Amino acid sequence: MADIALPGLDATSDRPVFKQIADHLREAMNRGTLPPGSKVPSESQLMAHYGVARMTIRNALQLLQSEGLTVAEHGRGVFVRSRPPVRRLASDRFARRHREQGKAAFIVETEGAGGKPTVDSIQISEAQPPDDVLNRLGLPQGATVIIRSRRYLIDGHPVETAVSYIPSSIAGGTRIAEPDSGPGGIYARLEELGYRLDHFDEEIKSRMPLRDEVRALKLAPGVPVFHLIRTAYAEVGRAVEVCDTVMSSDAYVLSYQLPAR
Repeated sequence: MADIALPGLDATSDRPVFKQIADHLREAMNRGTLPPGSKVPSESQLMAHYGVARMTIRNALQLLQSEGLTVAEHGRGVFVRSRPPVRRLASDRFARRHREQGKAAFIVETEGAGGKPTVDSIQISEAQPPDDVLNRLGLPQGATVIIRSRRYLIDGHPVETAVSYIPSSIAGGTRIAEPDSGPGGIYARLEELGYRLDHFDEEIKSRMPLRDEVRALKLAPGVPVFHLIRTAYAEVGRAVEVCDTVMSSDAYVLSYQLPAR
């Protein structure tokens, strides 16, 4: 406890005691006194320091866990949650120069943040898409698409799942329908097929994760996700891909540069 140097309680404050304790521990995490992966002082240590009942300490620790800041490991204690490097979701992440260098957007941005990018859980299929995707792609009823599902990781931490839908009339029989789509990813392959990309439309909302998303992204309790749906358009005006993405909110900063003219 001495090296953490937690302050005492403020008896004049109207803030509940358990929230004051949570504030102190949260501030220690922000300062780096309790770095990611470190063990939080035990309930007994915190009880002795603050002179409060065990339930008060448990309420404080539960609050931090609900915020996604800590994880409890049975028989070992409570630990500060390790976080992957933040990936900035910037407005130029799909710039053509990255594809020309043979790198997909995820690789470029993750390496720029000092992390190691990997992709797993790759699944490829061909089927009729959901009606919303069908409408976004401007396809008739009964049309099929190539579906690419995958999970993205930074330094071994899962941070994002993505499912891309590309019309079978475009992607069928091409490398887009293979697990390894090649340097620059599927957007590089689309341009090689003659669909030079013009712009992307994105819709982003924040929500709490579904059960399968909690498992896939190994989310701590209380951590919401960003749900992003992107539609890629070629210069001919045709929608050539819809990507349905779910991202762990604590692994991303949404960073955009918008022109003022």
